[in-house]
Amino acid sequence: MRACLLVLLTALISIAAPAHACGGPEACAVGDRSYHVRAPASWDGTTPIGVMLHFHGWGRQGPVPLGSPRTGAAADAAGLLFVAPNGLGRSWDFRHPGSRDTPFVEAVLADVAARFPIDGRLVVSGYSWGALMAARFACEGEAEVSALLLIAGAFPPGIPCEGRPARVAHVHGTTDTVLTFPYGPGGDTTHAVALWRDRLGCDAPARAFDWNAVSWLTHRRTEWDCASGRVTMDVHPASHLIPRGWVARVLDEELQGAR
Repeated sequence: MRACLLVLLTALISIAAPAHACGGPEACAVGDRSYHVRAPASWDGTTPIGVMLHFHGWGRQGPVPLGSPRTGAAADAAGLLFVAPNGLGRSWDFRHPGSRDTPFVEAVLADVAARFPIDGRLVVSGYSWGALMAARFACEGEAEVSALLLIAGAFPPGIPCEGRPARVAHVHGTTDTVLTFPYGPGGDTTHAVALWRDRLGCDAPARAFDWNAVSWLTHRRTEWDCASGRVTMDVHPASHLIPRGWVARVLDEELQGAR
């Protein structure tokens, strides 16, 4: 009798347990590929939550941005579920339309939705080659992107793109020697977001101002209010990096806009 009760209790616990069984260092499998996920420390595990999908840089895998104070921790502070897919060969297929990684990441998002209570918000971000994959996914994926955060990696104007994120934020260093700063004609420092300004209908005059997350690095921001959303371009004098506080600031701006 006790054995039967134990079996019944185990079954009931299994039914009541949340679907999100993987997380942190334990990868979540999607077919023969995988991703990593980090839930905010303050999350109760049941309230619907937004997702921040992040593409790692070349040579890395999901655990690196997952544990970074500039990416995973920023998502944690913003109350977002941080999802970091693992690229094949530690890289991404972003150069041409029809990327093999787009359906993979759509499958990742479907798996996340099956494991976690998702509220529909989707922030897509990426660093370096990961930024280029984030742009590729936003251009050809079917998911509705609330905000696109591109760090040190930009598509030039004229790339075929069907996506129209509600917010696009780009940051790049002028002394970048890995992915060279994308100056436009006449030394235009906002050329990196020309594609998105066209997609979002940014015809209104831009505003520009300086801001600092840390005292030793000043960002020059140019921003546009557009027919279909908002575009911002942050330029700094450092090299190929994720600037301290940049992701946190953009996520905070998104949260304020959603209130």
